[in-house]
Order: sequence, then C-alpha cells, then structure tokens
Amino acid sequence: MSADVLKDSRSSESAVQSRLETAATTGLVAAIERSQNYLLGVQKPEGYWVGELMVDSTLVSDMVAYHHWSGSVDAEWQRKAVNHIFSMQLEDGGWNIYFGGPAEVNATIKAYLALKLAGVPTGDPRMLRAREMARNLGGVPRMNTFSKLYLALLGLYPWKYVPTIPCEVLLIGKWFHVNFWDMSNWSRAMIVPLAIINHFKPTRPCKVNLNELYPEGYHERDLALPPDPEWFTWRNFFIRLDGLHKFAELWVRGGVHPFRRLALKKCEAWMLERFQGSDGLAAIFPAMLNSVIALEALGYAKDHPVFQRECQELKRLEHQEKDDLRVEPCFSPVWDTAIVAVCLRESGVPADHPRLQQAAAWLMTKEIRRRGDWVHKNPAPVEPSGWVFEFDNQWNPDVDDTAMVLLALRQIPTDNPKKRDECFARGLKWMMSFQCRDGGWAAFDKDCTKGILEKVPFADHNAMLDPECADITARILELLGYEGVSLDNPQVQRALQYIREHQEEDGSWYGRWGVNYIYGTWQVLRGMRALNLDMGQPWLQRGRRWLESVQRPDGGWGERCNTYDDPVYKGQGPSTASQTAWAVMGLCAFDDPHSPALLRGIEYLIRTQNTDGSWSEDEITGTGFPKVFYLKYDMYRNSWPLLALATYRKLVGQQSAQANSAVNGSHHPPRTGEVSANRLAAR
Repeated sequence: MSADVLKDSRSSESAVQSRLETAATTGLVAAIERSQNYLLGVQKPEGYWVGELMVDSTLVSDMVAYHHWSGSVDAEWQRKAVNHIFSMQLEDGGWNIYFGGPAEVNATIKAYLALKLAGVPTGDPRMLRAREMARNLGGVPRMNTFSKLYLALLGLYPWKYVPTIPCEVLLIGKWFHVNFWDMSNWSRAMIVPLAIINHFKPTRPCKVNLNELYPEGYHERDLALPPDPEWFTWRNFFIRLDGLHKFAELWVRGGVHPFRRLALKKCEAWMLERFQGSDGLAAIFPAMLNSVIALEALGYAKDHPVFQRECQELKRLEHQEKDDLRVEPCFSPVWDTAIVAVCLRESGVPADHPRLQQAAAWLMTKEIRRRGDWVHKNPAPVEPSGWVFEFDNQWNPDVDDTAMVLLALRQIPTDNPKKRDECFARGLKWMMSFQCRDGGWAAFDKDCTKGILEKVPFADHNAMLDPECADITARILELLGYEGVSLDNPQVQRALQYIREHQEEDGSWYGRWGVNYIYGTWQVLRGMRALNLDMGQPWLQRGRRWLESVQRPDGGWGERCNTYDDPVYKGQGPSTASQTAWAVMGLCAFDDPHSPALLRGIEYLIRTQNTDGSWSEDEITGTGFPKVFYLKYDMYRNSWPLLALATYRKLVGQQSAQANSAVNGSHHPPRTGEVSANRLAAR
C-alpha cells in the first residue's frame, strides 16, 4: 500500500471515529434527563417501582382450564381470555413461549384446549391450524408432566400414566441422600400441592375431548414414560420406582397405606404455614394455582377464609381490559425498585433526592427477618435477612434480589443512616453465607445441585435444581468491589476461580437469569471492573472481543431465547434496548470511551429513545426456567439503558479528569470501587 493510500485510509478512519464520537455524545445529557424524568414519573406513591411481567399464553390457558374444572366460569372473563389467547396465535397455528420463537407443544395444546372448553368451534380455521400444529409437534404424549396432570383433572389423560408425586416425599429426612430440601425452592412450592392433588385425583370430566391430538391413536406405547435404552440408569430406576408408587396407591385406596395419612397431613400443614406472610404460596402463579386446586381437593369450602384469600391473591395477578386480559406470573417490585434506584443514582440524581430516599425507606421495610426455608440448605449461624422479588414472600428471600438491593442501599442516604447501615450489614453477611462449595452463588439455596433429581419422572419442567451461575456470582463480586473488599479475601478468590472456570471457549458467559450470553458476559465484565482487576488480561479481553463480535449492523445488540436450546445462536437476534445496554456496560468496563463498538452502542440507545424518555421493546430478555418459561420485564427496557448511558458518561468524565491530572501533575481520582477501608471486614 502506497503512503498516500495509507494516509487516506487513516484519514477516513479518523473521520468515521469523529462521527461516531459526535453521534454518541450529541444528545447524551438530554437522553439521560428524559430517562430520569420518565422513571421518576412512574414511581408509585408508596415509593416503589414495578413493571409488568409479560409472559406467553399458558397462564391464561391454565386459568380457563381451572375455571372449567372448578365450575367457576364467568362468561365475560372467558370472552376476554379467548381474545387474549387468539391474539398470541402464530401464523402457523401454534403458540410459542417467547416472542419470535417457534410453536411449542405445551403452549399450543393448552391454548387449543382452553379455546375448545370456551366453546370455540373446532371447525374454526384458527382451531384447524392449531390442531394441525399440535399434531405436528407430537400431540398430547409430548407434553410435560405438569401439563398432563392438568389434563388428568379434566378426564383428558389417564392418571395411571401421570408420574406419581407422592406425599411421602415430605417425610424423607435430610439424612437421606436425596430428599425434599434438595429440590429447588420453586419446585418445592409447586410439588407439595401437586402431591395433595395426586393423592385425591379429583377428576371432573369436561364436555370436550382431545382424541384428535393423539397422532398415533390412544395407545399405551405413547402414554407410558419411555425408558432409557440401557437397562440400569437412574431414569429407569425412578420409572420402576414410579410403578411401585402406583402399586402402593392401591393400598391407599384400601385405607391401609402406613404413611399416607401422616404425609398428607404434613403436606397440608406445610402449605398452610407458607400461606402466612406471602402473597399466595411462594407468591408465584404455578404454586398459587396448584394450591387453590389442592384446597378444593382437600374439601375446603369456597367461602372458607383460606380458600378465598388464595383465590384473591391469584386474581391480583390478572390485568383486565375491555376486550383482553393477561396474567402475570408474579410481581417484581423489590427487584424493579432496586434497579431503578441504582440507575437514577448512577445517572446523577442526588443522593438526598426525596424520591430516592422514599425508595430506600420502602426497600428497608422489605427486609425479611425470619428464618425461612433457606435454613435447610444453609444452617450457618447468620442473622436472618435478605430480600425477595415480590411484595411479600417471607419464606423465600433470595441472593440475587438481596445483592441488587444492597447495590441500591449503599448509594442512598436516609433520615436514619444507622438503620440503613445495620440493614446493609445484615444483608451482606446473610448473602455471603450462601456461597456454594464451588465458589459461586445460586438464586435461593446453597449447593442445590444434586443432578440425580433431574432423573425423577416428574422433573421434566427443567427446574428441579438451583445451580450456581456466573451472573449472580459476578453481581455479588461487583458489590464487593464497590465495598473495597480485597482480592485476597478467600471468598472473593473462590468466586473468581468459579467465574474463570465457567467462561465459554469463545470468551462469553452463560446467563441463567437473563437472555443469555450477553447478560452473563456483561455482568461478569462489570463485576471484574468493580473489583479493579487488570482488564487487559487475556481472558477478560476475550469477553470483550466476543461482545464486539456480536454487535448488530444497527449498532445494537440482541439475543433470543433459542440460545438456551442451542448455543450456536448466541448473540443473534433483533437489537433490543436492554441487551444493548448490557453490552454497552460490558464494554465500558475496559475504560476505553473511544471504542467504535461502544460509541455505536451509545448512539443506538440515544437514537432509539422515545420522546417521553422510554424505550420500546418486544423481545423477551428475562429467563424463568431455560427452555420452558421466559418473561419480559417491562421495566428493563427503561432502566438498563439509563444505567448504560450514565456509565458511559462517567467513563468519559474519568478520562477527562485523568487527562487534566496528567497535565497538572496530580494523581488520578480513584476509580469506581476504590475505597480506603475494607468495609466488609468492618461490618
């Protein structure tokens, strides 16, 4: 290449870089202010924020089926439910479990059944397309266990082929290698009422059937659990054990089963006890719906206070409009409030702003001071603390929400700083006690990773375990970095080892609670930066290069839920505001405000912001249970972009300050997370 050509090339690159920097900085301050005003404008009078959690059609379909089973159908309610289900039907006739995804068998058959129960003619063109897609997906035999159990309640599936969920599981003590407390928090809450239902088998046949959704006919070979080809595997062991349970059920019917009455009473008592202090059982839809069915099976009258309260909590999850209704899986006020508080504070809203102080006061009221179910996996002598996702769920504080709340509380002074500091210290010590053997942190429990449980026949909802994950572990390291915890701290060292061991070959990290590799990679890079690691290390640079490699042509980032089914799709999908914000913050961790990829990401966020300060987003970016259940956090599209813009502005400011310091010969200001004392040790 000649000197003139090389000079022209460099001149062109310089011009492009200049345009990128101009585009990224033009309107940055205004975009931040618009976003701040928008978020302050949607704060609730009590001081919290909460966005709607949007999901697939299955929750509404389940409620239609329940009302027909319970004999509580309201014609106007059902009309709206039908409209909602049809509004989510795909062109090919099926229903999916995430925006832009393919038809899924459970969602499709549940929707088809709900519409059929509601009286939609089977000859309706939409029903014909749904029927064809359901058959193409394998029909009823391909549904998961929990879906088949709901069908059995309506007489549409034989109980003999539904995997048994025995009440006796609650009698097995922790002395046994695999016991009730080895299941994930959310599985326990779903399984106890299901065990009650499984005992009574309260079938109430409906007026429709699903015979047309058995592609090979109604044959045992399609209904029985398929064994593994090898003779002795854990799956085959549990299938044979299931057969033994079913044989024992014959003795139950005869009234001579030695433990069933005791086990049934224990299940009922466990469920009733956990109604207390919670917005329904575990404050999540599946457990709440199962508990209402279980109460009916136990013989509770519909005017019984316990039954009425649980039904009211279930009803609170509904959003009814003139011609439509939606059902949320739960509420997210603590999570949303903590995130928004961090975003507002980081973006420059004063620490003593009344709205932030109100949010901090509200968050402190949500600290949980009882010893909940977590003690069974974490018996450490630690003072009870922690926060949950929902309004009230006293039995189940979780690590991830606690970490996010602590990130918020550390930045917001209150009228009672002593109370705030004590609250923070308790929460921090409680959270730290949940570190698992391999150095990572999980969501609810400690070392809830016995893979044998995934071989249990009713474990096909992909949620029996609560494994450690890089995103939660990195968020905790981010907090510890801001608190000035030394890299020599043994818990930090173990966590760093966990993070390094779980990096993918291409440099990314799997994201358990957000979609997906963009989420995991961002959180790790941000956490490492907060710890003041040398971001030039090769393993961290690999993470940077991966983020840059999956940037979209429009400057944004996007990724769909299909990455949980096949990682070949990682980093691919339409650009979204939330995922672009995550990627931007990941790149900001490398202290290079002139990075072309970073500049294009900032420009994308500014360009796509709505005039009212919000962002629009259709894609699903939240994860419930990978491959099974996903959620759209409506607050994500408006909170994370603000934090990304604020992080970039702070980075630019630090670079300017360092340049001025170099000119004046003074030392550079401390980077984020550099403090003079180890506050963890002090606390």
